Amino acid sequence: MARYTGPKTKIARKFGDPIFGPDKSFEKKNYLPGQHGQNRRRRKQSEYGIQLKEKQKAKYTYGILEKQFSNLFKKASRNKGVTGEVLLQLLESRLDNVVYRLGLAPTRDAARQLVSHRHITVGGGVVSIPSYTLRSGDVVGVREKSKSLEVITDSLGTARYSSSSWLEWDSDSMTGKFLNVPEREDIPENIQEQLIVELYSK
Repeated sequence: MARYTGPKTKIARKFGDPIFGPDKSFEKKNYLPGQHGQNRRRRKQSEYGIQLKEKQKAKYTYGILEKQFSNLFKKASRNKGVTGEVLLQLLESRLDNVVYRLGLAPTRDAARQLVSHRHITVGGGVVSIPSYTLRSGDVVGVREKSKSLEVITDSLGTARYSSSSWLEWDSDSMTGKFLNVPEREDIPENIQEQLIVELYSK
């Protein structure tokens, strides 16, 4: 399956949660998509259906394809710690996600494009792989000739970045430091990771 490029609000309405960030259209139509969405009752889902929906929600939130997500889960299950939490920590440690969290891009899709178009550096060197996993102490920055890009300056101008215990932003040098892997309580996404673990455990 190719990466979804359709209307974001439609997906948010499907999950009943603005998973792509603040969405005025979602607020106006906070019900199932489709012609009869407002009047249609949500059918009682099976246990499998609930678990699958949570996995799909996580995939759409982070913009991950099925194979990538499956590989990340396998990696999480091999690591020490609670598998569900480790999975979210791996997702949050991706370069495209950190670029988004630092406020350099308005969405994760935009952040992925900045990385793949070679506008982002890690430790002073250009990294063009969105799935690149950051380690404690890594410094993420913007290439010198890319600092005036409209998408970056506009995104930073909205002051969307909010300081967290695991990221540090220096506006003068336009660099952010990945201090450490975030704890579960520091990850704001509304995802029930245990349901995903149960799905893959079947």
